[in-house]
Amino acid sequence: MSPVLLGNSFPLSLIRRPVIIEPRPLADLQRAAAKCGFLSFWGHSNTLSAARSVLGFDPTPPVERPALKLDDAKLPSIGGQTFSEVWVLSPDYFPGFRPKIGEEVSSQEIRGWEALRVQFPP
Repeated sequence: MSPVLLGNSFPLSLIRRPVIIEPRPLADLQRAAAKCGFLSFWGHSNTLSAARSVLGFDPTPPVERPALKLDDAKLPSIGGQTFSEVWVLSPDYFPGFRPKIGEEVSSQEIRGWEALRVQFPP
């Protein structure tokens, strides 16, 4: 059983085949990570403590800002491991908030989180 691939966003530039993206209850993400373990590609260290609080585990990646790439089948991979599913813990900002270009968003601007499951069907 593969670990859960977890990040705070998923780059649209890595979608090169059909995907299904669906909001899921946070408990589904927590259960999947507890059952299978997880590999994190979390990209913003300033939101790690807030994510840690909501997840109940530490999503700090093994290296700072690890980069995903696509394998030959156009599936996301990291560290030589390929995934057909990615979980994103997506920030829910206050209405009307839009980060400035290049701005790191502080956890004070995040009012909640949404779990998204990104699936790459065969």
